Amino acid sequence: MERSILAQIAQDFYSPAYVFELDELTQRLAMIREQLGGSAGLCYAMKANPFLVDHMKGLVDRFEVGSPGEFAICERNHIPAASIVLSGVNKERREIERVLNTYAGQIIFTVESEQQFQLLASCSQGKKETIKIILRLTSGNQFGMDEETIYRILNQLGCYPALELISLQYYSGTQKKKISLIERELKYLDEFCIKLQNSFQITLSDLEYGPGLYTPYFEQDDDVNDIELLTALRKLLENMRFGGKIMLEMGRYMTALCGYYITSVVDMKHNQDQNFCIIDGGINHVNYYGQTMAMKTPPVMHLAQEQNGKVENWHVCGSLCTAGDVIVKQLPLRHLSVNDILVFGKLGAYSITEGIYLFLSRDLPKVLFYNHAEGIQLVRPALATHTLNSII
Repeated sequence: MERSILAQIAQDFYSPAYVFELDELTQRLAMIREQLGGSAGLCYAMKANPFLVDHMKGLVDRFEVGSPGEFAICERNHIPAASIVLSGVNKERREIERVLNTYAGQIIFTVESEQQFQLLASCSQGKKETIKIILRLTSGNQFGMDEETIYRILNQLGCYPALELISLQYYSGTQKKKISLIERELKYLDEFCIKLQNSFQITLSDLEYGPGLYTPYFEQDDDVNDIELLTALRKLLENMRFGGKIMLEMGRYMTALCGYYITSVVDMKHNQDQNFCIIDGGINHVNYYGQTMAMKTPPVMHLAQEQNGKVENWHVCGSLCTAGDVIVKQLPLRHLSVNDILVFGKLGAYSITEGIYLFLSRDLPKVLFYNHAEGIQLVRPALATHTLNSII
């Protein structure tokens, strides 16, 4: 995003604030689709940034929804029910029944355990419409099920005609730098899908796979050539024997680059040979995946009134009463002054919902959208949290 636009937002709406550049997001999705060349569909894991759900309509094929709250966000944004995958390790009967009664079998449900399978089977009793399910294969953590459990479920599936198996789901983690790891996973999934189809005489219409593609956040990180990465992924997908559609579930890789966080310097001090600046945000608003004790340097833009002067290193600290509220250490800044604006980049994924927002009862930041056609839009004002942290 251009400096002038960020400066205008800071002037008109003050800080702290998140800004999401929608044109940049649209271009990012177009680039991903172009490089994949039709080898896969796209599923948006909305936990990465639920504010972008409405804009994602028409840009992705599915929405991965992990909770009743996320589902409610989809409802408010009129996301087509048939494009929603209702995921999550904790599914409640009350919510399942509400969804089934409201959307008549359009929603796809993931199955994370035998208990979830039995719960969905029970909820399917007496329903005219089939319930589409995806069996989640574990990568060794608390999510999904191992192969043996999936075999047991498939042996029972014929007893529940209202349950329709359409897919397997697999996700093993994020920030994968080596295409060789993705290659091993796809080879394993390819063989497993074919084995299941042959052994149980079933047809899987698609395979939902989370590649966990790498997004560099820090100056110290290795760079990534997105074109080369996606071209290599496309070749792997095209060489699979599995005949169904591949659906790539992504969140961070889609949205990280479109997000910015605007904060202002409220105080400055020099303690024991170290410069400290205090901002009106902090770790309650900014959370970079992979940051360790604030030692890595994320992308930061200094919108200063004075461009001349000496460059000094600063510990950038937030407004929370904890020594851990440090976003970055030894950040070189030229002629830093109180009221200067700092803009942190690559915050389109997770940071807006992962922060420890209720600590110290500070307000939630404003949220803004920007695109060339409509300009700057305030989509959520600053919100007080003190009412959530006290007896009303």
